[in-house]
Amino acid sequence: MEIIHSLNKEQSRQGIGSLEIGLHILTAISESPTPPTLKMLSDILQMSPSRLHKYLVSLLRLDFINQIHGSRYTLGTQSLTLGISAIRRIDPIQSAIEAAEQLHQQTDKTTSVTIWNGQYPLVICWLDSSHPVSVNVRLGSQLSPFFSASGRVFLAHLPQGRQDALIQTFFASPIALPRHQGKTLDQTGFCEHLSQIRALNSCSFYGDFLPDINVVSSAVFDLNGKIPAVISLMGMAGDTQVEPGSPYQQLTLGSAESVTRRLCGKES
Repeated sequence: MEIIHSLNKEQSRQGIGSLEIGLHILTAISESPTPPTLKMLSDILQMSPSRLHKYLVSLLRLDFINQIHGSRYTLGTQSLTLGISAIRRIDPIQSAIEAAEQLHQQTDKTTSVTIWNGQYPLVICWLDSSHPVSVNVRLGSQLSPFFSASGRVFLAHLPQGRQDALIQTFFASPIALPRHQGKTLDQTGFCEHLSQIRALNSCSFYGDFLPDINVVSSAVFDLNGKIPAVISLMGMAGDTQVEPGSPYQQLTLGSAESVTRRLCGKES
């Protein structure tokens, strides 16, 4: 602590170069597909082996890295502790809401966040654009897994047994058949549609259920490959293109992926 207090303001603004180098070394070790050797790290970091070795000794001493097989380096207990602590402090729902807010500000489109309540998607965040779309969905609304874009994203990623049960129950006596791009889907077609959603992590509606309104949704994934939330964007069909590869589809997907990265998540 005395060393920290002895740093003057100028040093604090400039940062500590040796600390930054040490963190770059840790990053290189964590990103390596296999535990790297001294030579591999030297090549990656463009640092001489003799200089690099001094940093490795300090990181070993503090248990931020371990040496295995005599010559390779991997992350140690202290790195694991830091990572777990960071993940525990991240609220996935709040992170998704913040991402939806940023998407809303960036696009001036209506954005929302939904969670899965066991049977249906539940809207927990709704942000109107400066030109609100006329829909009967608001904060607290329960959506259909079959007739909403976010619902289909959740449904596409459910465990296979649970997904099959919901689909079979629905198609046994449907109130109406699902649609996509203006086409009615039977059970086989709907399952194929879900496979496409899962592959893209994106579901787009083109006025299928809300006339003249387009919607696109993408999932956020946590560390265990589960979906804590889905982020959606909607707007009028005339100025909100949401087909795969379109700007709004990519922005929505990127918004969800940014939260997934923050959560150290992975797609199931």
